[in-house]
Amino acid sequence: MAVATVFGVDIGGSGIKGAPVDLGKGVLAEERHKVLTPRPASPEAVVAAVREVVRHFGHQGPVGLTFPGVVVGGHTRTAANVDKGWVGLDAQGLFREALDLPATVLNDADAAGLAELRHGAGRGQDGVVLVLTFGTGIGSALFVDGALVPNTELGHLEMRGKDAERRASSAAKERHELSWADWSVRVDEYLDLVERLFSPQLIIIGGGVSRKHDKFLPLLKEREAGVVPALLRNDAGIVGAAMAAAARGD
Repeated sequence: MAVATVFGVDIGGSGIKGAPVDLGKGVLAEERHKVLTPRPASPEAVVAAVREVVRHFGHQGPVGLTFPGVVVGGHTRTAANVDKGWVGLDAQGLFREALDLPATVLNDADAAGLAELRHGAGRGQDGVVLVLTFGTGIGSALFVDGALVPNTELGHLEMRGKDAERRASSAAKERHELSWADWSVRVDEYLDLVERLFSPQLIIIGGGVSRKHDKFLPLLKEREAGVVPALLRNDAGIVGAAMAAAARGD
């Protein structure tokens, strides 16, 4: 399989973006193309948007796709930030049929984590590594000695009586018009929670907000785990999706 023939699509709560990926280098082979996530984000509407992204490049070959929820065997089991019509759906089969291409679907944060562990801030790191993506929600990818524990969905841990992502996602920052300092207090509280549960050696902060890591990482308190920004920034999901499709070998 040629290196740049695998395509990655990252389906998020606010945007759907994709590009062909150079798997050898772990980078986008071309500038990504992005469209807004439809409202409502029904399966039919999202599939049409994904088709537009893939056809923008005239891509023929395997496609990896992320999904913001639990994915088991290509079936989407939860749908916190998209339409509930996704619950219980054979998403992998749906995309394969709609695109007429081999398709692989996995959790969005798991995809970002795979990319960061192979090509980014987690490269060569043993022990417990936690990749957290802050965006519309909070995604999580948990690794033990490089092996992924899939679908952890730690953004739904309870914090002050509600889902943690309702208080500490970057969408929550915008929704409540929080300063970086005020938001970092909420992020610290969330990191305290996951650190107590998993005692990671390294926490990697990804998602769209990672490109502004200099605004909030210095405000976080020191902790046992190292806390670093994702090196692949918000492209990690696209790269990880393509990696998963290549690993599948269709």
